[in-house]
Amino acid sequence: MQVILKQDVKGLGKKEDMVNVSDGYARNFLLPRNIAVEASKDNLNIMKTRKEAERTRKDREHAQAEDHAEKLAQINLVLKGKSGGTEGHARLFGSITSKDIADALKAQFRIDIDKKKIVLDEPIKTLGETIVDIKLYQGVGAKLRVTVEAE
Repeated sequence: MQVILKQDVKGLGKKEDMVNVSDGYARNFLLPRNIAVEASKDNLNIMKTRKEAERTRKDREHAQAEDHAEKLAQINLVLKGKSGGTEGHARLFGSITSKDIADALKAQFRIDIDKKKIVLDEPIKTLGETIVDIKLYQGVGAKLRVTVEAE
């Protein structure tokens, strides 16, 4: 019997895969537990429509990420912080984190990026210019120039 899986099943397949299983396994386990549906003509059309909608959504998100990457490449984000020390070796009192960068992007340029997508090995603790990597989408990244100035 052919069934369409509604969720991942270990050793059988992934969600929305069409697999062949024995009649008893389908009738007694998969169908009653709502893990799979029978591969009828209507269910196949529903699955095809969902896959097309998912592909369209992913394409739209990818295009939006590429658009954000182009915008971010041209931006020089300026943040201010209290600092101490000599001109050449000034250090911040505190640090600039990915949350600070995300908040500043939203406030200054109206670009909403999740702080988890901003890649900082460690918070920025010095004045000057730093290049920050941003992972926008799978395979799409951007480099943002962040300049930290003294208040």
